[in-house]
Amino acid sequence: QVQLVESGGGLVQPGGSLRLSCAASGFTLIGYATRWYRQTPGKERELVAGISSHGGIFSYADSVKGRFTISRDNAKNTIYLRMNSLKIEDTAVYYCNADRAGVLYWGQGTQVTVSS
Repeated sequence: QVQLVESGGGLVQPGGSLRLSCAASGFTLIGYATRWYRQTPGKERELVAGISSHGGIFSYADSVKGRFTISRDNAKNTIYLRMNSLKIEDTAVYYCNADRAGVLYWGQGTQVTVSS
């Protein structure tokens, strides 16, 4: 069964850190572009960070540059999002996806809440 499963979300205070994981099963991430998105109620899903299919190009939304780091471990078939200096406005459901030649997989999402 092909799936992406996110984990690592939770409640954190402003200025804190979290690391999200996205484990792939049923397929290998090699050759897939991989991305993290986030969504809050009433808003469109926003691209947060991405890694190109060959793993050499990294991209970030302006709102998270310098604070978030995306990475991928091909041996573990897992994508990560390290989030530092979290802000209240980072509160959202975070989703990972993997994309290759029009084949697109999404995870179910993990909630991140930044609150004092």
